[in-house]
Amino acid sequence: MSYRKLGRRTNHRRAMLRNLATAFLRQGRMETTETRAKEVQRISEKLITLGKRGDPHARRQALSYLFDEGVVTKLFTEIAPKYTSREGGYTRIMKTDVRRGDSAPQAIIELVD
Repeated sequence: MSYRKLGRRTNHRRAMLRNLATAFLRQGRMETTETRAKEVQRISEKLITLGKRGDPHARRQALSYLFDEGVVTKLFTEIAPKYTSREGGYTRIMKTDVRRGDSAPQAIIELVD
């Protein structure tokens, strides 16, 4: 299994991705760098699939990854039921400008309606 290291050590990278995934599922849309958006997309697609399962074990798995219990409740009651007939592809990434300070490519990641 391959993944992007994002220039961070393992603990920092995992915590950062957990924070990004929690914020993304809370808001439904976020702007970040392109590579971070691609990693958040991988994670959030798996979490939405857990939400579609809806059983207690899937809820516990989501709770073990996301930091906010309210986001898990939103995932299982609002977000996942919208995608019951969809077999993946719950998010989209749209590339935007480059960041002014370091010219890092920016992107917007959002949930598909």
